[in-house]
Amino acid sequence: MRLEERNREAPRPENRRSTVKTGSRSDCSTATVAQMEEARVPCLPLLTYHRELLVSTLTSIQCLLDNLLLNGFFCQEDVEIVQRIPTKPDKVRKVLELLQCKGEEACEFFLYVIYKVCDAYRDLQPWLEEIHYNPSGSVIGTEVVNSDPISRYSQKLRQEISRDTSFIMSYGQQEETRLEDLYTDTVMELLNDTNESLGFLENLEQLLGDDAVFNPQGEVIYVMGDAGVGKSILLQKLANLWSKKELKTDALFFFKFRCRMFSIFKDAEQISLKNLLFKYNCFPDHDPDNEVFDYILRFPEKVVFTFDGYDEIQEDVDILKIPEVVSPEANANALQLLMSLLTGKLLKGSKKVMTARTGIEIQSRVIRKKVALRGFSPDHLKAYINLHFKEQEHRELVSVQLDASPHLCGLCSTPLFCWIVFKSFRHLQTMHDDFHLPDTCITLTNIFLLLCEVFLSRLASPAASSLKKSTRCTSETFRAGLRPLTAFSKLALQSLERGSFICSQEEISECGLTEEDLSLGFLRPVSDYEPSGDPENFEFIHITLQSFLAAFALVLEEQSSTDFILKFFSECSWRQEPSCTPLPFCIGRPVNLSLNKPFSSNEHFLFTNLFLCGLLAKSQQGLMGHLVCSALLRKKRATLKSYLSTVVRSHMQGLPTYRGDDGTKVHVLPNFLWMVRCIFETGSRQIAQMTAKGITPYFIKLGYCNVYSGDCTALNFVLQHHRTLLRLDMDNNNISDYGVKQLRPSFSRMTVVRLCVNRLSDSSIEILAEELCKHKVVEILGLYNNNITDVGAKLVARIVEECPKLAVLKIGKNKITGVGGRYLAVAIQKSRSIFDVGMWGNSIGDEGAEAFAKALRNHPTLTNLSLAANGITSRGGRSLAEALKENTVLRIFWLVENQLGDDAAPSLAELVRANTGLSHLWLINNLLTAVGTRRLAEALAENTKLKEICVKGNRISKEEEEEFPLERRLRFH
Repeated sequence: MRLEERNREAPRPENRRSTVKTGSRSDCSTATVAQMEEARVPCLPLLTYHRELLVSTLTSIQCLLDNLLLNGFFCQEDVEIVQRIPTKPDKVRKVLELLQCKGEEACEFFLYVIYKVCDAYRDLQPWLEEIHYNPSGSVIGTEVVNSDPISRYSQKLRQEISRDTSFIMSYGQQEETRLEDLYTDTVMELLNDTNESLGFLENLEQLLGDDAVFNPQGEVIYVMGDAGVGKSILLQKLANLWSKKELKTDALFFFKFRCRMFSIFKDAEQISLKNLLFKYNCFPDHDPDNEVFDYILRFPEKVVFTFDGYDEIQEDVDILKIPEVVSPEANANALQLLMSLLTGKLLKGSKKVMTARTGIEIQSRVIRKKVALRGFSPDHLKAYINLHFKEQEHRELVSVQLDASPHLCGLCSTPLFCWIVFKSFRHLQTMHDDFHLPDTCITLTNIFLLLCEVFLSRLASPAASSLKKSTRCTSETFRAGLRPLTAFSKLALQSLERGSFICSQEEISECGLTEEDLSLGFLRPVSDYEPSGDPENFEFIHITLQSFLAAFALVLEEQSSTDFILKFFSECSWRQEPSCTPLPFCIGRPVNLSLNKPFSSNEHFLFTNLFLCGLLAKSQQGLMGHLVCSALLRKKRATLKSYLSTVVRSHMQGLPTYRGDDGTKVHVLPNFLWMVRCIFETGSRQIAQMTAKGITPYFIKLGYCNVYSGDCTALNFVLQHHRTLLRLDMDNNNISDYGVKQLRPSFSRMTVVRLCVNRLSDSSIEILAEELCKHKVVEILGLYNNNITDVGAKLVARIVEECPKLAVLKIGKNKITGVGGRYLAVAIQKSRSIFDVGMWGNSIGDEGAEAFAKALRNHPTLTNLSLAANGITSRGGRSLAEALKENTVLRIFWLVENQLGDDAAPSLAELVRANTGLSHLWLINNLLTAVGTRRLAEALAENTKLKEICVKGNRISKEEEEEFPLERRLRFH
């Protein structure tokens, strides 16, 4: 018999729905309790009637026994009788038999325990609602102890995760900071399966939500970002919020893993899913019947997994080709278990958040949603400053110095680099009276030298370090710490060479490091994932620091030939098709290559090469000359410079070019970006000039190359040497306002400026307006999908009005209202060069439409116009149609996704009859019905120049479409 049928036959009071609050967990008022008491069905008959359901469904019997014993309904002998019974169904039968003997009050308390411990008795909650159970006044307030293994394990897990995630380890083991005192959100951009922007997350809680899910069948929430952008700390914050029940999720379990642990297991070592979960997170106590694991298998949606650093797996991995594990009981290789979890073969439906560095792609069929971390926005950076510096004097000092250096601001948009700069500032301020942030063009090498200086400064005696010194001598600090610095660098290089990021005690000792050296902060212990129980291992506090120290080892090495310093450049070759000519310096890997080995991007080697260029730069000669023989240093610098010069020539000759509508383009790809970064670190104007000279097609396409704000100074360092006019496409990157400030000197020669999808605000437009109006060479301006408001629109209007060569303006999907639309329309009306304007996805409404109508009347050059998705109603549509009857130039007009109804149709029909020269009129997704569309169809018969009127997505049924004459130019699909 079905459950609902049994319930209908069960005894129940008349008009029960009107007197009982179904499913309430709150205490009831005296009147409400009295009403329920009158209407209450006795509990003993309910247990008898639903006995079969209870026997088959009831779990967590021990929790029931504990509470029945605690409140005197069962004696110890009763409990022992039940516990001696071998099977769970028989135990339930015995409990029900004993309850029948104990009477109505015991039966009522039995139901009350199920009602109160709802997590443990999840399956029975719908049953309680269907029988309209509400506790009586006699049991409300009675003590109920949750001894359910599931609830107890969830609470234990929360406590352990709270302990593990509440602090951020700073500088090794010497200093801890509370997570809530330092964590700051970063820009989190939602992407679709082709990496196009879908908007931004407003807060971390939305990460687990269903917004922007492009593949409901996928299992993985994929979080990507550059080195140091905050992927690991984001997962730490996520886990911490869950541990405090501040994350909007009903998940009872949270299991966190670092992906590198899966490389620790030996190939032959087998492990079960149960051991993987419990051994490396938290083990359930008092669970002899495996109820916790059984619950996880039955309700995987109650589980959240985080997997940090997919790119750190040091094995050949193809997520869809590794043998699958489908049985949760089977033993398997740890990597197989990981891949089976990610693909949903195990615990399908659980939430899985996985991080990896940008450029590491997995099959879209596995990904549920995708998020790219973009670092700090200006507001985030301000918040981070306020958290780091409690003294207003220091806040102001840091803010002023950052404002004076756009490049440093750009670097500080990366949380790791910002953390190093701020921590170094605070530490060195305590030791030196005159310490300021560098006022020159600081490089990434400078930032990591600052970090090393902080670490090595701890070698000073406590007495000396407690006194402020009058001057700061960096070279003295490095000379004093040369022995441990050399040892740490050797360890970093050796680990990098063998592809490992874990250092054993034996390896540490072989490099000459002591216990005292370990306290400096370069390393931190990692004993969490040691399945063999070996002594504690260590890792560098960040992979990027390990790359920096490996580069230091290459510079310090005196025994090998000078060519030894180039060893990692060959490791970074980009795998090409067999027909392609190998390029000696093509570093980076396009994201569309098949992923057979996540580490094949070799970003750790890329950073090693970059830091090598920085350490051998002339600007570091003052420091490095105190650590390395001057003659050897000159030889290594000459070797590197010669290599880079050769590579630049080869690379520039091998760049792919193609012919576009606006001329020959060269798509330089991410490998060009790494080359420019290295050139900037060397500070060599000669190599920069050579690179600029090699850019012959004049149109550089850097779209989707993961350019971030800190790269813009490096790009400008090269582009400033390009002596002819230049076209630059940097769409779909992450340059933000900091990047635009750094590119300022190069705008003087740019005829094409494409900065779409780059998080630009009005402050960027202010810079563009100043520079472009000063030089007046710009022809194409792309600003689609940024954060431009009416303030920025007024500045863009100035560019349109004052730049006589501007022909194309793309400014759709910003935050422009009718006010900004009016500014732009007035400027367009005055322009005699503009022919293509894209305003898709703003909010100019009828006010803006009417302003554009005035601009369109008799405009001599404008041929393409999009006012799609702008909230334009029939009023604005009528104005536009009337104005266009006097325009013989416009050819393509998009009014897609507006609110034009049938009352705009007469004006649009008159426009069609006017036969002005308009060739494409798109009215997709408006409010036209068959009546209005018929007017357009009738007018179209009198038009000889229109090629199409698109009315797809309007209020026209399939049947109504068939009533229209066979006019191919009227398109419904």
